[in-house]
Amino acid sequence: MRGGCLWVRHRVYGKHFGRNIDERKSLFKGLVHSLIISGTILTSETKAKAVKGLIDKVINLAKNKKAENRFQSFLTDKTLQERLIGEIIPKLGTRTSGYTRTVRIGPRLGDQTTMVKMSLIGTEDLKPFDKMSSVKRPESSKKEVKKDTVELKQKISKPVKKTRITKNAKKGVIKS
Repeated sequence: MRGGCLWVRHRVYGKHFGRNIDERKSLFKGLVHSLIISGTILTSETKAKAVKGLIDKVINLAKNKKAENRFQSFLTDKTLQERLIGEIIPKLGTRTSGYTRTVRIGPRLGDQTTMVKMSLIGTEDLKPFDKMSSVKRPESSKKEVKKDTVELKQKISKPVKKTRITKNAKKGVIKS
């Protein structure tokens, strides 16, 4: 065969990205989550094209009250659900599709892949959502740390008993 492909790609749809189905689903879910959190993401052009339809599907599921279970199964994080329904969907208006905009930035330095900036339409003034700000961490007091270090220093400063090595040291006998 000249210049032909040995394997014919029957019934193959979409880009594989060198991943199996679970890894691809995880990649797409991560891209959708990042887009909802920040409003814009920087990714390769092929990944943006692959996830574009999925974003439309998630937003349409969020708009539809009957499909609430399917929407919740994809976006399991409650804060992301609230942000999408409360902040993003009202800004999209009466659109039925085409919720994203992609702008080419240029090639990536490492491998010359075309990079794009993907953003949700109408959410330019949307502030980035910080998931970690809602989680409060307990503050550790410095006094407790200082007390612990003083106690450790006192334990360490005990005199060490010296041992004397005799001629029988080769046999494993050590006298103290």
